[in-house]
Amino acid sequence: MAKRSIQSSPAGIQRAKRSFAMKGWTQEYLAAEVNLKTRQPIWRFLTGRPVDRQVFEEICAVLDLDWREIAAAPPAELIDTGVLRDREILLSKNVLKEAIPIDIDELVKQIRAQHREAIENQCGILQLLDISHPVSIDDIYVDVNILEEIASHKWLEITDLQEINPVEFDRVGLGAIDLTQIPGMEAVATYSKLRLLGKVGAGKTTFLQHLAILCNRGEFATHQVPVFITLRSFAEESRNNHGFSLLQYIQQAFSSEIPDLAAIETLLQAGRFLLLLDGLDEVLNQDSMAVLKEIRKFSEKYHKNQFLVTCRTAAQKLQLHGFTDVEIAPFTQEQITIFARKWFTALTKTNARSGRNTSIQFIRKLELPENWQFRQLVVTPLFLHMACWVFHSQEKFPTKRSEFYKQGLDLLLCKWDEARGVERDDLYRGFLLPQKLRLLSQLAAITFEQGQYFFKQDDIERYIGDYLQQLPGAKLGAEELQLKSEAVLKAIEAQHGFLIERAHGIFSFSYLAFQEYFTARKIVASHNLHSLESSLGRLVTHITDPHWREVFLLTVAMLRSADSLVQLMKQEIDVLVAADPYLQEFLVWASEKSRTIPSQPSAATSRAFYLALVQDPRQSSDFALASTLDQGIILDAVLDNLQLKCSLPCSPDSLQITTCRESLSKILGTVVDDDGFYKSLQQLHDELPALHQSWAKVSIWWQTKHPKWFERLQEAIAHYRDLNYCWQFSPEQQQLLQGYYDANQLLLDCLNSNCEVTAAIRQEIEATLLLPQRELEDREWQGE
Repeated sequence: MAKRSIQSSPAGIQRAKRSFAMKGWTQEYLAAEVNLKTRQPIWRFLTGRPVDRQVFEEICAVLDLDWREIAAAPPAELIDTGVLRDREILLSKNVLKEAIPIDIDELVKQIRAQHREAIENQCGILQLLDISHPVSIDDIYVDVNILEEIASHKWLEITDLQEINPVEFDRVGLGAIDLTQIPGMEAVATYSKLRLLGKVGAGKTTFLQHLAILCNRGEFATHQVPVFITLRSFAEESRNNHGFSLLQYIQQAFSSEIPDLAAIETLLQAGRFLLLLDGLDEVLNQDSMAVLKEIRKFSEKYHKNQFLVTCRTAAQKLQLHGFTDVEIAPFTQEQITIFARKWFTALTKTNARSGRNTSIQFIRKLELPENWQFRQLVVTPLFLHMACWVFHSQEKFPTKRSEFYKQGLDLLLCKWDEARGVERDDLYRGFLLPQKLRLLSQLAAITFEQGQYFFKQDDIERYIGDYLQQLPGAKLGAEELQLKSEAVLKAIEAQHGFLIERAHGIFSFSYLAFQEYFTARKIVASHNLHSLESSLGRLVTHITDPHWREVFLLTVAMLRSADSLVQLMKQEIDVLVAADPYLQEFLVWASEKSRTIPSQPSAATSRAFYLALVQDPRQSSDFALASTLDQGIILDAVLDNLQLKCSLPCSPDSLQITTCRESLSKILGTVVDDDGFYKSLQQLHDELPALHQSWAKVSIWWQTKHPKWFERLQEAIAHYRDLNYCWQFSPEQQQLLQGYYDANQLLLDCLNSNCEVTAAIRQEIEATLLLPQRELEDREWQGE
């Protein structure tokens, strides 16, 4: 039976002390590294006194020493047998190098050749979600970019982030804050020990597989042998075998092709391995410290090799000594285009030309203004794959974005880890899926209601604590509640990626779309439960806030019946301008003017045009041409444009005068059918100075006669077309009128979003859009 304790030899003590001194540690620190409660075993070890055998071996391992070389007369039964024992004996006699000359380059070639097929099988194919067949990595891979500076490492205040447009901040993590990007291959060439961070589905594993394939084919790191290790598998096997040893794990991986395992360590000592360690965040908590310690020891002992470790950004607190942290950057527009072209060629089983044409249609529709929410999400391979799959099935993006977001939630909450066989620690402590969704909805609704796109860690933990206290049977003390709130935040961040740390101690939802979706989900859930305080009533108070636009669209799409919401929106919109007599007078004019159109496409469209004409004349002609072919509206639009062109500065150039003359000529030659109006415009046209005159005469005319000429032009337009531009709105009225117009546009967008609205409610709302208060009251009195 083996001795239970071992002591250091005099020579071993000296070697141990030198290694200890080089580390620069204290005895207390070394004790902590070996998981000892006191430093007494360290003192005994360094002074040659007996130490428990297991503790002795662990101290030597941490100090990068072979315990057999430090121990005084180690028991024979503890010395390994076989090839390793023979090799150690040769090493101790310093004869291996002389006895067995080794050509390292030739050995690399042999091992690469013997292991090539295994690497191709392990890393050469991908199994994408919802795709029934494997896909070659060459057919789908897109080169990634790297952020050398980690956004969450920045020390910033919320005020530094609040200026960022929430529509944009998701694309690069911190929007306007500049984070330099470099190609992924450049980062690998720059750093020998690299930890690659990234969001869920950012492409970390695929990047490592790509490197393994390139190295395997001799296109990258030709002097090294690639080794791809899934760390969760390593942890599981090590736990079952009661020991964490990367050396043994690698030797086992090569054992079927390379009987001479001593060759593996020879190459490790020479720095001839490319070690790709995937998924540090996927290791269970119970194994994480042991895995970290083994990676650190292994990378220090075999420091000449190249190491890449992947980890979710949220789990970066698992520090890895000696490694440089970088982060995968979101896809650029160019990368999105390349990915789409590859996807539609490889996964639709079509030819390159057909796949390219489909990808062009995909990109064109993605770039449409109404699809900006999709553009916000598809900056990672995971969501880009999902968007391509949906587009391939429907040849368009879903009108109800809520369905797309729901699929995204299912991905992040369940399918992503399940498809890859990842088991996570139960940091939610028994939370069921509905409870997780309710928690996320409550967090989103609280922060969005307060206008918070960024929030401090203390605040979000407090919101989580408030939710935990509401759970049935929850009786948590203050300290226990704080600990559980912290654990839940870490789980949401690390497991699902819904919340991320934007800067040190400052969090946000990973995508604005998710914060908006969860907010809408909370509103719908509260409405379905018939809460005493109407959730829809609170929602419509934000009818003029542009930040709530997407929440309205998502809510109306998710409701089983949207009748109540659209009616409340219409009532809130009408109230906006009901108390202002001058604005009511303006609406009366727009309503009466719309009735003069002989062939109206719809009364509401005509009223909308005349409101737009006064609000933003520069866009009125485009609005008219886009909405109707009615000649009366087109005439009013071009007349409005004419006034803009003829209202020129005091010193016009020849081009401006030519433009004014040509605009009048076009109007006279096309759309004017009133004789009196035609004669007035013709006379004004004839009074314009001819361009063949000297520029001095033209300039004198403009300065002396143009003001009166322009006044007569306005009078003619006002008289014949009732386009009286003397409406004088105060800044407050202008803001109110713009909010009124935008809110009506939002209501129309909701009605046109395939929501569930009865035909009678839809018709009533469309008929009464933009009507003044007195006409609304008349309709109500008449029972229409």
